[in-house]
Amino acid sequence: MKTDTTAQDYVKALTQQEIDTLKAFYAVFSNRDYSVIDQILSPDWQDIPLAPGQQKGANGFKTLVQDFTSAFPDVQVNVHEIFGSHERAGVRAEMVFTHSNEFMGIPATNQKLTIAIHEFHHLKHCKLEKNWHLEDWLSMLLQTGAWPANQNNH
Repeated sequence: MKTDTTAQDYVKALTQQEIDTLKAFYAVFSNRDYSVIDQILSPDWQDIPLAPGQQKGANGFKTLVQDFTSAFPDVQVNVHEIFGSHERAGVRAEMVFTHSNEFMGIPATNQKLTIAIHEFHHLKHCKLEKNWHLEDWLSMLLQTGAWPANQNNH
């Protein structure tokens, strides 16, 4: 038996505007245009989990990015892949920066670090509503020699 298929039966792709919103989100680290944050985040945007000391919402994200870019002025976020469907996106990216200041209790090493980022986003009306993120901070510990902490005490 043949059934009629309509456009509603297919998964809708991310729109170009949604992709542009995601790119703008990551570009804030490089271009330092903090005004774009209010344009791309919904008023009740959720960052899950919040970083230690991070306030909720767009202002908390602005402060987080401003603090991180002040500590590591050469930080770049390189987006490798954006995938998903309309209003749902996954992003695979990396953060590259020189460890020029103490961070997470680790004294500056002046090494160039690369931290993998994996994030999932919910969008509505081309604004980000929720962001679940996972950064590979273990690789930072390995790259800086901070882990294993007791490697000489075996």
